[in-house]
Amino acid sequence: MNEASRLRALRGRMTSEEVEALLVTHLSDVRYLCGFTGSNAVLAITAYKAVLFTDGRYTTQARQETQAARMSISKRSVLKDACILLESSAKHVSYDPEHTTVSDLSAMRSAISSGKRRGFFSPLKGPIVSELRMVKDADELRRMTAAASLGNRVFNATLPHIQSRIPESEIAASLEFFARSMGAEGMSFETIVASGSRSALPHGRASNHNTDRNGFVTLDFGVILNGYCSDMTRTVYVGRPSATERSAYDAVLEAQQAAVAAVKPGATCGEVDEAARGTLRKAGLAKYFTHSTGHGVGLEIHESPRIAAGQTLELKPGMVVTIEPGIYLAGKFGIRIEDMVAVTDDGNKVLTPVTRTLIEL
Repeated sequence: MNEASRLRALRGRMTSEEVEALLVTHLSDVRYLCGFTGSNAVLAITAYKAVLFTDGRYTTQARQETQAARMSISKRSVLKDACILLESSAKHVSYDPEHTTVSDLSAMRSAISSGKRRGFFSPLKGPIVSELRMVKDADELRRMTAAASLGNRVFNATLPHIQSRIPESEIAASLEFFARSMGAEGMSFETIVASGSRSALPHGRASNHNTDRNGFVTLDFGVILNGYCSDMTRTVYVGRPSATERSAYDAVLEAQQAAVAAVKPGATCGEVDEAARGTLRKAGLAKYFTHSTGHGVGLEIHESPRIAAGQTLELKPGMVVTIEPGIYLAGKFGIRIEDMVAVTDDGNKVLTPVTRTLIEL
């Protein structure tokens, strides 16, 4: 699906939800709809036109990247100029409240005639662009598969550099070096390397703490390739694990595999979460599982849907989600195993099939 097709799909949703015009301010949404990747842009969309507003720094880039939308270079504010255009083109303009700040809304209102400010802008009743982005097209799936494959290779290259008595930051540096040298545009998020008792921190970013002589090391990282993010977590062991540690790891692995198996068209996000949580409950470890089971991935590292308790949204072919149960025993250790999983017509495909068996280094 190209940008023109995405705009048609968006206009179809706008028509069905009686949205006359839409002001798109979230940069990932802008990129999805017209291809532009700059850091300052707004997209104004009506039934008959789509105009990208950016500034003079991006004149050449916008001409090269922008598809299916007309380009306008702003000399003042891209947001205000987009509002001025929409004032002359529509009676009502909608915006996404999840990505529009109070300051933005104030600037939007100040850009139009005072007599039109009341009621001219209104929040969408529900997200539109983010819902379209949940289901990836064939080109997006190819890009995400390539990004995940690069992440797999980065992990394998990093393994020999994980040793006892070295700083977590050194492991992260090796991982990020391999990512860049293998072609990544950047990291999807700040690399997490957490060892020993610090592995009990779900978001334990790499520190100067030295790895233990014996202990778990959790690596949670992702790369960006062709604009799309990857995300994976593996927990390895430096030294030889105790029976208790090995048993805990096996329980998390069983929970992760149960949740992956539950990913299929028609399954609700809550059902997938329960597959992991229920497995850990049987092992007496559910109280140590303190976050949701996963999330969508795409142009951004965290997208819809959310794989969590009580979520009733049904999975559809083309969605790509993470499955990442974990347990965290404060002061002792933590374990998390994460894969990217694409929903297929008849089940799922794991995009990060690096071994999940406990690696002992």
